[in-house]
Amino acid sequence: MYSLNVPVPSEVSALAADLARDLPGARARTRGEHTLVAKRLGTGDRAAFQRLSARARDALTGAPAFAARVSGVDYFADPATGAAPVVYLAVESPGLRDFHERLCEQFDPVDGIEGDDYAPHVTIARGGSVDAAERLAVRDVDPVEWTVSELVFWDAERSQPAGTVSLPAGR
Repeated sequence: MYSLNVPVPSEVSALAADLARDLPGARARTRGEHTLVAKRLGTGDRAAFQRLSARARDALTGAPAFAARVSGVDYFADPATGAAPVVYLAVESPGLRDFHERLCEQFDPVDGIEGDDYAPHVTIARGGSVDAAERLAVRDVDPVEWTVSELVFWDAERSQPAGTVSLPAGR
């Protein structure tokens, strides 16, 4: 699966790692695994990626840099895929939501997690107890704000970046 992701600053990764300590039995994301998915694009080989990334770049032409802000902790009790619960850092970003909607016009939304169901977030951990997730979700965290000036094409099969696009996006 290829996706277009927002790089998160080290402060966000550090916050997620600190919070994960309070989720016994959950599988925490490790440094370098913290991501913020803007839109899943599709699957395929290198040639398919070239087509997908070209379509995404076309859809983003003229798109500006935008602000993002970690605003708190929440969890999905029953996620669409994978182990539950999913505890995450909630992200507020009208600009990211605009990007997501723009990309959903070019790439079909994944049922249950994209389109109207899209909840921008950075996963802290999966699994463990719902009680621990609930306790963490009421904790106050200091907000982390940043400007997103680059997006990363991510190759989930190889767990590595496959390219980047700078913002504002040109042709």
